[in-house]
Amino acid sequence: MRAALTVPYLDTAHDQLSFTLDGPELPALAVRELRLPMGTLELRLLGASHQVRLSTPDGSLLETVACLPGRPADLPSTVERDGYRFTAEVADPADFATVVAGVRRDVEASPHGLVGVFPGDEHAITALLAEPGDGTVSWRTWHAYPQTGHLVTTRTIVTADRRNPR
Repeated sequence: MRAALTVPYLDTAHDQLSFTLDGPELPALAVRELRLPMGTLELRLLGASHQVRLSTPDGSLLETVACLPGRPADLPSTVERDGYRFTAEVADPADFATVVAGVRRDVEASPHGLVGVFPGDEHAITALLAEPGDGTVSWRTWHAYPQTGHLVTTRTIVTADRRNPR
């Protein structure tokens, strides 16, 4: 699913992103709600990147990766907690435009995807893709910074028993 955004691109650089699992729900520009065997997953596109809310019978979590006022920029490469595993990577691919176009095409075509395209540059995107599994749910995100050629990718895996992430 594609969300054509009419707000300016707020992220200014990949090194301004922060990560939290305990922040408040922020206003979303677009939301894709998915009913999965494990629970309800909301892919939330923000003006400053993304949030994902997972609600299960055992509780909920809210992952935020964004440029957040008042929070230091701190995007960890790995976070592991009971049944939760998050990884992030920053790359500057030589073929940035081709990689971003491929991500955009694949996520737009998926029944579990959400892509926000910001005005002014077709490569200024934030994309989220859910990957439901048997006893797990995972999602990947891409945050493209055309002004610097950086692409931030994240991957999160949550297990149903929340004790043994794969």
